[in-house]
Amino acid sequence: MNTLTSRLELPPLPSFFSLIRVGDTVEVHYRVREGEKERIQVFRGIIIRIRKGGSDSMFTVRKISHGVGVERIFPTMSPLISDVKILSRGHVRRARLYYLRGLKGKRATRLKGTVAYREQEV
Repeated sequence: MNTLTSRLELPPLPSFFSLIRVGDTVEVHYRVREGEKERIQVFRGIIIRIRKGGSDSMFTVRKISHGVGVERIFPTMSPLISDVKILSRGHVRRARLYYLRGLKGKRATRLKGTVAYREQEV
């Protein structure tokens, strides 16, 4: 690898990135700027994809809002993400949960073996 690119990718990943997995139900607290005001918007859903790649890493969160599926892609290194809370862990056997796009109702939001998440004491 080129030394210039390795120097550019030096910033460490945020602490939440090592904890999240595909299938987790999360709340992403995202700073939104509307005119001169700034507020925090909470996006709650299931992680259907994680793309690792240093500073280019991202994760996709899907939720059902008023019967319509909504997906949002969050860059991991974004300074606009103020917090990511893991609400529950889902037991999945795939790296990409694209099959959730074809499901409707409660089936689209429930995963097998979902367990409430408790933060570990560090």
